[in-house]
Order: sequence, then structure tokens, then C-alpha cells
Amino acid sequence: MRAVCLRKTWLWQMLLRMALIDCLRFRPPLFERNADMIGFYNYTVWLTYLGMISGVSGLWFAATGKPLFAVLCLLFAGFCDLFDGKVARTKKDRTDEERRYGIEIDSLSDLICFGVLPAAIGFSIGLKNWYWIPLFCAYVLTALIRLGYYNVTEESRQKKTKEVRRFYQGLPVTSAAIIFPLAFIPVFFDVSFAAYIYAALIGLAALFFVTPIRVLKPRKAGIYVMLAIGAAIGLFFLATYVYRLFA
Repeated sequence: MRAVCLRKTWLWQMLLRMALIDCLRFRPPLFERNADMIGFYNYTVWLTYLGMISGVSGLWFAATGKPLFAVLCLLFAGFCDLFDGKVARTKKDRTDEERRYGIEIDSLSDLICFGVLPAAIGFSIGLKNWYWIPLFCAYVLTALIRLGYYNVTEESRQKKTKEVRRFYQGLPVTSAAIIFPLAFIPVFFDVSFAAYIYAALIGLAALFFVTPIRVLKPRKAGIYVMLAIGAAIGLFFLATYVYRLFA
């Protein structure tokens, strides 16, 4: 009886070893292209990944009642978005897959950082009643529509011409990185109607995301101006917070 049990145990061990060997030999097509993980991880996408991490961190701060830090995360995500495309274009030997992947993850990150996060900040500053839900849903939905529409039209445009785009159609979703930190200033100073100002800007931004207005694409000087404004707002918030903390 013991001999039979030993033979059965030996048989199961052999079967498990054969199954393990077969699993190790099998390499799906995706792993043939990238031996470690699916996706791309070179320096061209680092800023996009970092911006997304900042956006998710901001969602956590908003959910835990720390809107100031959520706004700082929004500002930092805007900084990452400002330069991720420029960094990506420095790699001259990018494949078409890498280029298209960069466009896709940029839009997905933008939806989190500049679509969902501003709505979460609105909830965090006091817009918590049920009747604000349609406003936040409209904002995130129009941001989603704007990003998807831009991707489709931009890909079609690039197939027809190599010229640099001079105008955007509709308000860019990334403008949220400047609009809502500015809208947070009255909240920061406890202005009584500050949350309603924020709500009004949420509604206006949602409207202009899908309104076919022509918005001039910022050039080098415009980018530096936006960077300076964002940095000034961030430093102002931090300095005031530290002063209040130790005063």
C-alpha cells in the first residue's frame, strides 16, 4: 500500500514538473516585444506617468478633506503635461507604436488629472449635496468628449499635413491646471461664496470644452508665462500654509 502511494506521489511530481516546464517555454507575443512587462517605459513617457501619479495623489487628498494639497497636485500635474510632449519629441527614433502610445496615455492621464480631479476638489471644498452631481458629471463627460475628439481629429490632421497646429478647437482640458488653482484662492481665504465661484467655473469650463471656439495654442513665451503663473500660485499657497502653521 505504501509503495502504491509513493508511486502516485512520484507521478504527480512528474506531471507538475512537466506542466511548469511547458509554462516557462510558452512566451506570448506581447512578451516577445517586451521581455519584462507590457507597455513602454523609456524616458519619453516618464513625465506622463508622473503627472498621472500626481493626479491620483490629488484624488486621495481631496477624498480625505485636504483640498489645498489636491490643488498642489493639480498644479504639478499641469507642469508635467506642459513638458511631456516636448520631452517625447527629443527621441528621434520613436516608433509609430511609441508615438501613438504616448498620445493615448497622455489623454488618459489628462482625464484623471484635469477631468476627475477638479470635480473631486469641488466635492472636497463643500459641494457635497446631491444636486452638484449633474454638474460634476457634465464636467467630466465634456472633458472626456474633448480629449477623445482631439485625438481623432489630430491623428487625421497629422496624416494630411506636418504643420504645427496653431489653434485648438474648444478649450483645452489641460487649462484646468490654471483655472481651478486660481478659483481655489477665494476658498483658501474662506470667502463665504467661494465654493459657488468654483462651481460656476466648473460649469463654464464644461461648456467651453465642447464649444467649437478657436483657442490660440501657446508658443514658447506663452508656455513660460503659464509656468510662471502656476509656480507663483503654488509657492503662494505653500508659503501662506506654512505661515499659518507656525503663526
